[in-house]
Amino acid sequence: MRIERAILSVSDKSGIIELAKALKAQGAEILSTGGTAKHLADAGIEVTPIASWSGAPEILGGRVKTLTPKVFGAILHQRDKADHLADVARLGIPPIDLVVVNLYPFEATVAKEGVTIEEAVEQIDIGGPSMLRAAAKNYRFVLPLADPSLYEDCIRRLEKGEITEAFRLRCAVAVFEKTAQYDRAIANFLQPSAGLTLHLAKFQDLRYGENPQQSAAFYANGKPFEQLQGKELSYNNLLDLDAAIRLAQAFRDPAAAVIKHTNPCGVARRQSVSEALKGAIEADAVSAFGGIVGVNREFNDECTRAIESLFLEVIVAPSFSASALDALKKKKNLRVVVAAPSSNSMEYRSAAGGILGRASRRRSKWPGSNLRGSSARM
Repeated sequence: MRIERAILSVSDKSGIIELAKALKAQGAEILSTGGTAKHLADAGIEVTPIASWSGAPEILGGRVKTLTPKVFGAILHQRDKADHLADVARLGIPPIDLVVVNLYPFEATVAKEGVTIEEAVEQIDIGGPSMLRAAAKNYRFVLPLADPSLYEDCIRRLEKGEITEAFRLRCAVAVFEKTAQYDRAIANFLQPSAGLTLHLAKFQDLRYGENPQQSAAFYANGKPFEQLQGKELSYNNLLDLDAAIRLAQAFRDPAAAVIKHTNPCGVARRQSVSEALKGAIEADAVSAFGGIVGVNREFNDECTRAIESLFLEVIVAPSFSASALDALKKKKNLRVVVAAPSSNSMEYRSAAGGILGRASRRRSKWPGSNLRGSSARM
């Protein structure tokens, strides 16, 4: 696939200059709008303003920039249909082969304290989702890129001439995931009782579920933890890890918790995290064997000495000192996990065939109350 012409119109400018340079190296014409055009031009990259290309000036203070028959004809026409080719030839519409768009920052805007409906509504993107969905619908001929995380892979494939149909489909699916999440965020802001959507990506497959005959996977929004060493985490490990870190982080003082089969064997708080860890283990040293330890401070040398003779499955902490990590490497099968306190103000659990939602701090109203018509996409 050779990209002759691309639209670049992004709010998040991450990686866009590198992508534009790669496109220029392939001889592509770059069409752009407003701030993106200026950003690229300032970097010495030649761009064509989309208004001059389409012949339709921006109107309504920038509310209408790309919603024109020329832009959408260039994206949507199917290159293997004679009547489509005849239409674009008659109207003088050259093809657009790549659409690189990310959306107005609606979610970031409504997260601000005191934002008004008027301010929020101005951050509802119209042209961006429309162009992305058009490109995704016509993915066999037009490549849609809805997220900067896709740029590096795209550049590599461009350089090797490997824009495959599988990659096109992957990018198209990413578009519909992105726009579905965006629309749900808008609906939830305008009417909090409209429903609940959990937009979670698969973080990793698990060896099995709670029991060996069950399959399992872990889904998350972002990167909830980092495993520094040890065997792959299991379903039960993750349940216990979550319980350990939640319990330890419930205390302001240095604290430690030992969990086994989701039950606390011991919990303690002391003047130092190592003393807390000793106290938690001593509460039930027998049950602590093969358990999971969580602490709410950096895991240091004194902590490693506290668990030196104890077999553990997992240690989870906000951070580990370099010397502690070196010492823990002697326990090759021990899983060492860094997990920061959760910044998510909402908590969810499955129950009775549905979802329980809880605000982690006092709120006047739960944002997903009256969950009629809700959907949870995992």
